[in-house]
Amino acid sequence: MVHKYSDLALAKINKTIGELRRLFLVEDLVDSIKFAVLMWILTYVGSLFNGLTLIILALVGAFSCPIVYEKHQAQIDHYLALVNNQVKDIVGKVQAKVPGMKRKAE
Repeated sequence: MVHKYSDLALAKINKTIGELRRLFLVEDLVDSIKFAVLMWILTYVGSLFNGLTLIILALVGAFSCPIVYEKHQAQIDHYLALVNNQVKDIVGKVQAKVPGMKRKAE
């Protein structure tokens, strides 16, 4: 039983370390830039809020977001599709203009 869970935990840890290595060593420029921007934003969020406040906000969001989504699913899906299309268009334009930004085929 313990061996099974330790193997699962080890696999998850190795996957996470591999992903972090990929982001830090800039194997994919777009993903590394997204990661850097996220870390930059989190420094400002962390300086504004206490850690306990962030945990409380995360718990409130975790339990209230599904209820709001169930009530307004059609509207939320519509606007998320619009945002997704806009982001894809912008990323496509940036990747076309900047050399070396095209994603590697997986």
